This record gives sequence, C-alpha cells and structure tokens, in this order.
Amino acid sequence: MVEVQPTIPQVFAAAVRNDPASPLLTFYDDASGDRTELSGTTLGNWVSKTANLLVDGLGLGNGDTAAVQLPPHWQTAAILLGVWSAGVAAETGDTESADVVLTTPEKTTTTKAPDRYATGLLPFAMPLRELPAGFADYVLEVRQHGDYFAGQPVAPDDKALDGRTHREVLTEAANRGIPAGARVLIDANAHPDPVEWLLAPLVAGASIVLCANLDAAKVAARAETEKVTLVL
Repeated sequence: MVEVQPTIPQVFAAAVRNDPASPLLTFYDDASGDRTELSGTTLGNWVSKTANLLVDGLGLGNGDTAAVQLPPHWQTAAILLGVWSAGVAAETGDTESADVVLTTPEKTTTTKAPDRYATGLLPFAMPLRELPAGFADYVLEVRQHGDYFAGQPVAPDDKALDGRTHREVLTEAANRGIPAGARVLIDANAHPDPVEWLLAPLVAGASIVLCANLDAAKVAARAETEKVTLVL
C-alpha cells in the first residue's frame, strides 16, 4: 500500500525531490504532433508561477474556488497543482460560484467570476492570437510571476477537487493501484479525471506519459521509446 502524503502539494513536492531532473510529465498530442517533456523542476516552476498568479496576483487562498475547465494536458497539470498549492479548491464543472475561471477559448461561458483566463494549450506554450472578450491569456499572465512559491497553509481536510478534500482525493488516487516508480502511458481521452491521469501516478511516485488524441498504432513504439512500464 502506497503511503499517502496528507496534501496534494506535499505529494507533488515529494515527486520533484525524488528526481528533479528526470522527466516527470511527458505530453503528446497525436493530432497536432506536439511533444512536451517536463522535468520535476520545470513542472514545479510552472506550478509556482500559477500559485503566485493566484495568491499574489489575485489575492486568492483558502476558501476560494477555481473553475478549471481544461482537458488533460501538461498546462492543466500545472494549473491544477498551482491551484492546490495556493490552497484553492478546484471545480471541474461549476463556474457560477468560482472566484477564478481557467478554460479554453472554445469553452468560455458566461460566468460571475471576477477573474477569467483562457489558454489555447498550444505547442511551446504559445499565447492565443485572439482572446475571448473578458478573458486574459493564462500563458502571458503566468509568465510574469516567479518560479518560487513560498507556500500557503493547506490542510488534509481542505477542499481540493469537486467538493472532495485533499485526504479523500489522495486516498482515491492511491487506491488506483499504480505500481511505485512506474512510468505510465495514459490515454487522455479514456482517463479525463485528474485523479486518474495526474494524482494517481504522483501518489505512486510514477512518471507520466500523457497522450491526447492517441493514435493506437503508435502505442507500442511509444511505450518502447519512453521506457513505459504500464499502459492505461
């Protein structure tokens, strides 16, 4: 049984400490041809920038909510982990009560949230050419913030994801049964739940090969190239 750390930020910090330089999350999009590889340190920088945007830029923290309406992607991982590091709860569906919304241009809807960000999830983290009215560009805004986040108090029973606490979500993630230290290839379309594609591997100390629009004909060769030990 995997020992569960009490909060998601602690789980992520442990994953980065374990091997800061090796790939922690490798993202493929077989529709666009995009491949992005992030070490623990690099992903940690994006997470810190996101947390700083939320805390220093927007003044958010414990008790606040971020609506994260994004598909599985390396930017989504950075955003969710940044949200949790900031002590903010993430909601994947509700925008009505959210304090901030982060979404794609295709999913922008009417919301009462005072702060709204869009990202195109483009290769090389390129900014959007056209912004939806009332939205800022996440990629441009987050880059203005520092790579180090001092941290926020986060407790195991704080809300984390869709009304569940850090403790509840991490217990669920640990029960997914991913072997410790695995390198996991994940079909993003088949596993859209962040507990499955992001948190379960992190709890297990595994590294992630996340594949959007996965071409089934490429799975075997990719698994060999990426030294994958488990395919989901």
